Amino acid sequence: MLANQALVTFAVNCVGTNLVTFMAVVMRLDNADAANRANNWAGTTYVFSIAGALISDSYWGRYKACTIFQIIFLAGLVELSIASHLFLQRSCDFRHGEAGRQAQHCRPPTKAESLVFYISIYQIALGNGAYQPAATTFGADQFDETDAAGERKSKSAFFGYFFVANNLGGVLAVTALAYMEDKGEWVLAFWISTAAALAGVVLFALGTLRYRHFLPNGNAIVSVCQVIVAATKNRHVKTPQQAEDLYEDGDHGDGDEHDEEDAKIKKNKMLLHTPDFRCLDKAAVVVATTPTGHRRRPWSLCTVTQVEELKCILRLAPIWVCSILYSTAYSQMSSVFIEQAQAMDASLWGLTIPAAGMGVFEILGVTAFVFIYSFCIARIVSKVASREPTELERMGVGLVISTLAMITAGVVEQQRLKHATTTTTTRQAAASLSSLTILWQIPQYVLIGASEVFMYVTMTEFFNDQLPEGLRSLGSAMSVASMSAGNFASSLLVTVVMAITCKGGQAAAGCWIPQDLNQGHVDRFFFVIAALNAMDLLAYVVFARRYRPVPLIKPAGADETS
Repeated sequence: MLANQALVTFAVNCVGTNLVTFMAVVMRLDNADAANRANNWAGTTYVFSIAGALISDSYWGRYKACTIFQIIFLAGLVELSIASHLFLQRSCDFRHGEAGRQAQHCRPPTKAESLVFYISIYQIALGNGAYQPAATTFGADQFDETDAAGERKSKSAFFGYFFVANNLGGVLAVTALAYMEDKGEWVLAFWISTAAALAGVVLFALGTLRYRHFLPNGNAIVSVCQVIVAATKNRHVKTPQQAEDLYEDGDHGDGDEHDEEDAKIKKNKMLLHTPDFRCLDKAAVVVATTPTGHRRRPWSLCTVTQVEELKCILRLAPIWVCSILYSTAYSQMSSVFIEQAQAMDASLWGLTIPAAGMGVFEILGVTAFVFIYSFCIARIVSKVASREPTELERMGVGLVISTLAMITAGVVEQQRLKHATTTTTTRQAAASLSSLTILWQIPQYVLIGASEVFMYVTMTEFFNDQLPEGLRSLGSAMSVASMSAGNFASSLLVTVVMAITCKGGQAAAGCWIPQDLNQGHVDRFFFVIAALNAMDLLAYVVFARRYRPVPLIKPAGADETS
């Protein structure tokens, strides 16, 4: 599965890392519009993760979901490769191997060509976005949580190694393939990514007989809606003081044969009653009109476990909301960071470093800090504090590091502006460069990578652990949905900033993100994100201190595997 993840990540990064450049050059969009559309595509990719999680948990099961969504992803790459081959040959002329981002060599696309392009990339978004949460949870399913001394520790390590594979798969995509795309070899790069996705599907299929397979656990959305409806119906009913008086599967001796919903609930770990969100307990109150000896009405009476599942989601909601601004900072790596790099000196030892290629330092940062944390930080803290850092503490550290990354990016932009030149380049018809080397971006990329280890990797593990068995894929999807919301928030922030600072158009004085970045103030944009992250950190500390974990009961003799 780790090799499969590396190949899939390689394939999607080939599309995603240079998408903002493709849109600016081939699709002929301005900087702000290209950044927004790239962020919206990434955000939509993450939105599809929620659908993928619900489908895998409720209907198909995780193995089937992984297989089908990988095929959709592969089909989207094939469509993009074919469309790019036909489109680029007709619309662009990359003379003498010059940089593919030479806008003067591409004519504006027609509406039909644009439609084909957007259909293909959003099919890729569907396939990859829906696949990721199912794959993460399916990988975690391969470890037996009951073996506390063995496989549970291996499961925790799996999340770290999964993200190492996830990032190592992107190394070639942001180096060799990004360099190819930078030279105009978009079609070849897309076909290579298609071949990688095909190899990933084959590798995944080869492990079919060795995987642990789990049955779907019922419709999580329907279960949540049932609790809300039942609690609303019983809003005038007095909630019992004793939790034992609330309904749970098989309670009250009503002679009820367990219906399909109860059977699926019983299969999972049942949840103990908790005292918060008492209004939701009304959904599990057995009222006088409830018939005995009959199948219960799921929209009028829910089990304690169903109620507690919704409570689990509500408890995690503040933590999830606080992660959105982190994701806003993270999303700059695939948009404004690249535009910043395009206005810097990219030459090194006679070679030209592709702007998207700087993402390799984020990947190296992730890989390095996964091992630094596991073998250094965790052990040192364990000796000093007699315990390892909690997941919530690690996520807080991630927020601090992301704030530092944005401050660093702002300082780098200030230095870039000090070294700005007025020499017109072949990259954009009227753009200017800076003599500042692109290597100045290394610290901000490394810091983003370090923050990802502490925030995003830990958040996935945290949500996966804090939700019951039937909602595990939803836990993975919540992490990815945070990235989605962050990308959309970034687009909104760019739009607001442009509306406020560019009232006279992108050529207006004071415009923060103009077509010519040497005339703008991208540094202020980065500092605004840093300030928002700092305020977000304060709110996160409050919510994290109030959070309490969820108690579980595992039914005796329950067999979770199919």
